[in-house]
Amino acid sequence: MKYNELNTSSRKNPKRVGRGIAAGSGKTAGRGTKGQKSRTGSKRRPGFEGGQNPLMQRLPKLHGFNSHKTKPEVVYTGEIESLGKTKVNNQTLADATLISSPFVITKILFKGELNKKVDLQLQLASKQALEAITKAGGGFEKIPQFKRTAVESSKSSAKHDEKKS
Repeated sequence: MKYNELNTSSRKNPKRVGRGIAAGSGKTAGRGTKGQKSRTGSKRRPGFEGGQNPLMQRLPKLHGFNSHKTKPEVVYTGEIESLGKTKVNNQTLADATLISSPFVITKILFKGELNKKVDLQLQLASKQALEAITKAGGGFEKIPQFKRTAVESSKSSAKHDEKKS
């Protein structure tokens, strides 16, 4: 006889409790003695702690709304002036260590003079910064955020591991 040829029933009859002492599970029928849980129809709401103030009521509550949206990293027009490049995007800003990574959302704000012609390819810009860029003869192109590929994310995690050790 093989294991897969065994004829067994998958259902087991439930134990019949509360049928007298001779049946094996009589009298209290496995519910212990007295108390709320020994009675029929006993239901306690989730979190009930026997009259003690429940944990979810004891803990302090956080008020307000916490946004999980990532804030853009800020670059100023004066910093762009000191770069010395005519075409600027996330990669050039990351290489110059003005932003932490080329994969973050970057916003240009007006602070400092911009006298030379610069073509920017970033995600966001303020109105004053746009005016300063066009006044200097440059241009601004709004581009979507750079996405990481599997190869880049493994390289960045390897760099992160090197920095830790």
